Amino acid sequence: MNIPKRRLGKSGAEVTILGLGGEGVLRTYGYEEEAYRLINRAIDLGINYFESAHAYSGSEAYYGSALGERRKDLFLTSKSHARDKAGALGHLRETLSNMNTDHLDLWQVHDVRTEEDIAQIFGPGGAVEAFAEARQKGLARFIGVTGHQDPLILRRCIETFDFDTVLLPVNPAEPTHKSFIDGVVPLAMEKKMGIIGMKTYFRGFAKRVPGFEGMEPFFRFALSQPVSTAVIGCDNIRQLGENVRFAESFQPMSKKEMM
Repeated sequence: MNIPKRRLGKSGAEVTILGLGGEGVLRTYGYEEEAYRLINRAIDLGINYFESAHAYSGSEAYYGSALGERRKDLFLTSKSHARDKAGALGHLRETLSNMNTDHLDLWQVHDVRTEEDIAQIFGPGGAVEAFAEARQKGLARFIGVTGHQDPLILRRCIETFDFDTVLLPVNPAEPTHKSFIDGVVPLAMEKKMGIIGMKTYFRGFAKRVPGFEGMEPFFRFALSQPVSTAVIGCDNIRQLGENVRFAESFQPMSKKEMM
């Protein structure tokens, strides 16, 4: 079996419905061997979307060491949490060096939470100027924005600037508290953005749903929304294999199952 792919919005890129997140064992230092095996096993299993962030400890460097010649066949992404242009461009230089690449497929404004963040990012000399410059120069093919604190803040971001993608939480609990699914996804669809799901489930904390087995329903719930891919960090190859099996056998949930 193969992992299905979906179009990443107006970018036109075709990405696997499961992406490897930059957390789990990748958000560490000193686990080079484990990270190398995890990343290359993910490629062997058919994943083509790989995500990291400047803030994720040694994650970017793990990718830089592991990918080698395989980089050209992958959709490689990272993020910057800098709020000013100079800081973001500094992060980008470090990211490209860490990941051993001359460009990112997607570079994302990381974790926008507050009105103060918005004022800094989109104000004079703000980070969004660096992102626009990176896209114009080909250092990043596409640019995006991420957030998981307040859907109104994330909505403001995509109303303010022409981002290609948005990364947001997608799980069954999330709609009961400041819903990104209701508050951001419809606007992102209207703007033809690529929608990337995160926080699909929570490591090992949520285990049982009546009528379901294991973690698969959380994955199915996320992929039954209008998202292009769900990024999941893995602690080990066993978790990776389980997630790949979920992706290969994915069937959309009915509305009743989602409820």
